[in-house]
Order: sequence, then structure tokens, then C-alpha cells
Amino acid sequence: MNLPQALIRHRTLVIEGPDGISRSGLIAGLTHHGFLIQHLADRLHHVDPTRPHRELLASPGRVALDGSIIHELVYGPLRRGHSRVTWIQALDFAESVAERDGALIHLTAPGHVARPAPTDFAEAADAYARAMRTLAQHVPVVTLDTGDLGHPPRSSAPARCELGRNKQQLTVRW
Repeated sequence: MNLPQALIRHRTLVIEGPDGISRSGLIAGLTHHGFLIQHLADRLHHVDPTRPHRELLASPGRVALDGSIIHELVYGPLRRGHSRVTWIQALDFAESVAERDGALIHLTAPGHVARPAPTDFAEAADAYARAMRTLAQHVPVVTLDTGDLGHPPRSSAPARCELGRNKQQLTVRW
């Protein structure tokens, strides 16, 4: 897998997207480029939900976090009617990622997922899109369509990067 330069130029990546989207190809590619992959449990710290994330962001080297407090920000309201993470905590987390030369990787899928998702996929995808638009004001966001992951570019040209309205949000498609 050839990862776009938009990903490997960062020192910190946070992989986010609706449940059911396969991350294995992306994670394998990031490992190949020297990223330490940390998969964070869905269980949040009972007093400070951002604590494990701050500890990981304090570690040296290249790190990619698979899952984070943004997952709770999206799925908390969908599953329980409220999130255990506040927007202030999420924005603080986004700024911490940006300070560590990082970006959020927003995974999208072309209308379907590889395995059944426990929550309505379309509803979760919309919630992620809204959250990423807000967080893009504090940290670079790279949107990756997983339908294209694992496939080589369709031409010999480098990956085409499309900038959205917000200069911090980048969409990568081959």
C-alpha cells in the first residue's frame, strides 16, 4: 500500500471513522512507515476520559492512535443519548494532537462497510463528518475513502489532494 504523503509527513495520527470500516490496511501501512500503533479500549477513564490519550501523546516517536475520545463524542449520543466526553475535552485533545505535529485521519466508506456495524452506519458517518468539520478548526483533518485503500493509484500520477473550504481539512482520493 502506498500511503499518501499527507499521512506520513505527520508525527502523530489519530485514526477515526464509523464502526465497521476496516482499518487493517491503513494500520499495516503506517507500521511500515515507523508508526507505533496504539489501539485504545472503548472504556474511558472514569475520572478523566482524556488521560490515556494525553499519556500516549507525551511519548516520543511516531504514534498512531486507533480510536480516541472522538469515538465517544460521536457514539455516546447515538448509543446512550449523551457523551461522556465534552466538546471542550475534544477540542483540547485536537489541539494536543496538532501541537505534536499531528492530524486526524477521518475514514469514510463508499456506502457500505465490511462487517455489520452496531449502530446505523449512515447516522454515525454523518455525526463523524460534523465532528471532523468542527475539529478541523483546531487540527489538520485528512479524509481517506477506504474504498481506495489497498488499491494502487489508478494512474501513475501522485495522489490527488482536494482541499475543502477549511484549509485544514484535506481529502485524499486516488
